[in-house]
Amino acid sequence: MKPIRVMVVDDSAFMRKMIGDILHSDSRLQVAGTARNGQDALDKLPKLDIDVITMDIEMPVLDGISTLKRIMEKQAVPVVMLSSLTTRGADSTMEAMDIGAVDFIAKPSGSISLDINNVKDEIIDKVIHAAGVKVNDTTTRQLATRALPPRPIELPKKQSLKKIVAIGTSTGGPKALHEVLTRLPGNFPAPIVIVQHMPPNFTRSLANRLDSLSELHIKEAENGEVLQNGTAYIAPGGFHLRVRQIGRALAAHVTEEAPIKGHRPSVDILFESLANQTLCQTVSVVMTGMGADGAAGVIQMKKADSNAVVIAESQNSSVVYGMPQAAVKTGYVDLVKDLGDISNVLIDQFLANGGINYGNE
Repeated sequence: MKPIRVMVVDDSAFMRKMIGDILHSDSRLQVAGTARNGQDALDKLPKLDIDVITMDIEMPVLDGISTLKRIMEKQAVPVVMLSSLTTRGADSTMEAMDIGAVDFIAKPSGSISLDINNVKDEIIDKVIHAAGVKVNDTTTRQLATRALPPRPIELPKKQSLKKIVAIGTSTGGPKALHEVLTRLPGNFPAPIVIVQHMPPNFTRSLANRLDSLSELHIKEAENGEVLQNGTAYIAPGGFHLRVRQIGRALAAHVTEEAPIKGHRPSVDILFESLANQTLCQTVSVVMTGMGADGAAGVIQMKKADSNAVVIAESQNSSVVYGMPQAAVKTGYVDLVKDLGDISNVLIDQFLANGGINYGNE
């Protein structure tokens, strides 16, 4: 099988060498070129047959964000960004994801990370998955869905059944969340709880960015806060998010327990906590991402309440179909929908009295 040809773009010769060695350690990957800054990468790219680019964000001459914009405009190649764990790095990474980067990797200890081998497996996995992404198709779908404004909801005078929406996602999730959340109205009649696999700082940047673009209020979840309609709560990076029933209200419970199957936050933890509450009907969504996080939680939710609604993103629109596919394989998924349809499907659930609204099936 032909190896995946990778270009490594970083202003540090040390980091280029370390990342190159990590990629070379897997027979499926081949470093076909390196570049010391964005302009160097743009000059070399037309001369090389490149499948994936790994690119630092902070570089002299031409930074990663400016370079990414030009790559998306002229020669769309899947790009995996490398970023520092700083707030500035997180903000720039969210901008890169919005422009069209497939994924990102957080450098463990700053721009020159002597311990970059700590994320060796993550680098290899994300580069391999990125190679399978058709960037032009993803960008086209993204632009098409963004053109649509939020759909208004005419709320009934009395909601017959309280509901809560839970979303789990990973690789490709920032763009997917953007498409879903910005198309929901500010008076959305339920709280939304979200797990997006991300390290600390990045989830706060994601929440702030989405909040600035959405009619919903979007924030990082805080321990003990009561969940409100029209608000989306993103699990903080490095912490699990559970939902707890307190009397006639639901509250966020944020903990720093051990990771579950390598994840903290974990979609399974969030979904399983919702199986233990009896106040609201749960409408859950599993979107793009590597692995199977969320599948076990889907089973728990459906066993606890057969009226729980489970939606999976389709293979057609998923950047990576791992998590949605694992959910579908449980046999408990009610609806499989393209990303552009998910916001409408969520709204449609509030037109159903406790059952499942299949919309335009």
